[in-house]
Amino acid sequence: MKTRLVTLGAVLALGWVGPISAQALPEPGYLCCNLRTDGNWASDGNFRNNGNRVLEPGTRLTPLRYSSSSVEVEIDGTKQYIGNDYSREMPMDQFARRWIVSRDPKKRMATWSPKVREAVKTSRVRLGMNREQVLTSLGYPRWSDTPYTDATTWLYRLDGSSEFRVAFGPDGLVKSVRGEQKTLSFVLMP
Repeated sequence: MKTRLVTLGAVLALGWVGPISAQALPEPGYLCCNLRTDGNWASDGNFRNNGNRVLEPGTRLTPLRYSSSSVEVEIDGTKQYIGNDYSREMPMDQFARRWIVSRDPKKRMATWSPKVREAVKTSRVRLGMNREQVLTSLGYPRWSDTPYTDATTWLYRLDGSSEFRVAFGPDGLVKSVRGEQKTLSFVLMP
């Protein structure tokens, strides 16, 4: 206990305000999946809003630091924040490793059928896609809605109120996508 107090006192004396037990940043890598940004903030809600641009899977990025609600990264010399708005129960290093991967997903995507690649390019889902393909196309479902990717149904939200569900069959492939017709017109590819 005495050592901890001395260490804490030394930290406070130096004016350091970050977390006492720092979590390791991932190595520079690639964005796992489509992620919408409204400037320099890309929320893990990944909502479709007017004016959002999509950061594509395979975008090269360098993690810089964590805050209590984001991981700051650099993309082509520009700072971008991947916001942990809906996954706060998840440790930041685990959150960062969801979105920042060591292998370029474009190499894997090149092996997928043209129809699946087109769905991913347009941030949509189609029947018969596997979990990896859905993640690459839509990003991770919000942790607060679908904490485990081995679940048979993933809940996504197109925006703050429009939701849809992607259901996987026993073979791990998308068997249905359910939601309001208007919502499905944005996310389901025929």
